[in-house]
Amino acid sequence: MKVLTGNDLKTGAVTWWDGVQWSLHVEDAVDVGDHADAIMAREQAAQRVNGPYAIDAEKTADGVRPAHIKDRIRALGPTVRPDLTLKPADPEIGNWVI
Repeated sequence: MKVLTGNDLKTGAVTWWDGVQWSLHVEDAVDVGDHADAIMAREQAAQRVNGPYAIDAEKTADGVRPAHIKDRIRALGPTVRPDLTLKPADPEIGNWVI
């Protein structure tokens, strides 16, 4: 499975391609298959995302799990302070979609 990640141009927040737009939640990420380059070029040209790149991930019972530790940290937050991680239903964030 290949998913796209990048950073929102306005806020710098880590974002994930959900098939239509960018989301703050890795659980929303979809498999882009062979379309990664086309989606990244279009989204970067539209100035919605900075530095998009495709990563390997797997679908688990808990949702999408990035294969590499760097991207798991980007998706879930600090490894030493679980209380600071971004939760799917975090009331402070809401369902904010970029």
